[in-house]
Order: sequence, then structure tokens, then C-alpha cells
Amino acid sequence: MNEPFDIKKQLCKKVEEILDNKISLLNSELASAKESRDSDTKSSVGDKYETSRAMMHIEIGKNEAQLNNMLRLKNELSKIDVNNRSDKVGFGSVVITNKGKYFISVAIGKVLVQAGEFYSVSLISPIGKILQGMKKDEVGVFNNQKIKIKGII
Repeated sequence: MNEPFDIKKQLCKKVEEILDNKISLLNSELASAKESRDSDTKSSVGDKYETSRAMMHIEIGKNEAQLNNMLRLKNELSKIDVNNRSDKVGFGSVVITNKGKYFISVAIGKVLVQAGEFYSVSLISPIGKILQGMKKDEVGVFNNQKIKIKGII
């Protein structure tokens, strides 16, 4: 098995890669929406033109909000010290349980790395709230199932 800190480095790198891909996609969608809005010429049917511009404005606003969220998540992720180890679950912890493996960082979902399948979750997620502050061999309950912590990196 890999060194414990290698797992954390793999996870940070993979989550950052996922965020970068989402940021790139959102930037492309945003540029496309702005180009479409700017190239839309006023037709003889004024209401249709105004409706189209309003829809583009809404779409641009949604894309900008999602982009800002992804940039915020990437900034949060950058605060993780991959060499830090704690005996309690907290931000940046890799948690091995009897029900799965978790990377307590930003909410991305399932992440596949060389070390296996992990779930990247935030501390404010339901499972994150339960795991936070727990130590090895402690048991918590999530969805009426007992979750025992086998290890923390």
C-alpha cells in the first residue's frame, strides 16, 4: 500500500484536476454565452429579441455563479496541508471506515485514485458532520448504520 501521505497527495491532485476541468468548461460556456448575447441582432420582433437577451443574461449569471463557486472550492482545497496528520477527523483528513473511504475537503463526490475509491465530502455535509472530531475506533451513526473509523490520515 502507498505511504499515507501519498494517498492524501493523490486525492488533492485528483480533486484539483476535477475542479480545473469544471472551471475550464464553465469558462468556455461563459464565453460562448457572452458571444451569443453580443452577436444577437435586434430583429423586427422586438419582444423576441428582448426575451432572448434576458435568457442569455440569466444563463451568464448562472455560469458566473458556478464559476465563482468552483474557484472558491479550489481555494479551499489549496489550504490542505498534505503532510499534516491528526488523530481526529477534520478538514484535510483521509478517513477509512468500515463503510467507505472519505476525503474531508470539498464536496466533489466519488474520486478514483491509485489508492482506490474515495468520497470527497465537506465538513458541512451530513457524513462530514458525523465524522468531524471522531478518532480511530470510534463509532458514529449515519442513515441508521454504524460507521467505525478504522484509520485517519
